[in-house]
Amino acid sequence: MLNAEVMAAVLEFRRKRDWEQFHKPKELAAAIAVEASELLEVFQWKTHEEVARFLESPSRERVTDEIADVVILLSYLCHDLGLDVNEAVRSKLNKNEAKYPVEKSYGNARKYDE
Repeated sequence: MLNAEVMAAVLEFRRKRDWEQFHKPKELAAAIAVEASELLEVFQWKTHEEVARFLESPSRERVTDEIADVVILLSYLCHDLGLDVNEAVRSKLNKNEAKYPVEKSYGNARKYDE
């Protein structure tokens, strides 16, 4: 997800503040949920047209910041768990291929078991 240089900077930022002690898996998962909720809040109650205008304005930076918060926390969690996020995504894509075959899923938003 993050390249090695950015990941090193993220880890260094945390280390300099001695925050590793607070970043247990449960706390990181909770923080990810909070930051994802803050991202969702940006779009809450807006129409698709209002979202499009918002994303073309200087306010877009708020979306960028919230996405960065989610990615930073998720990167900490993956690092701390020794999880290769690229391998996890490949594995999940393989599972989703079986759940959502193209012939049953193409143009269809229903869940695989519906």
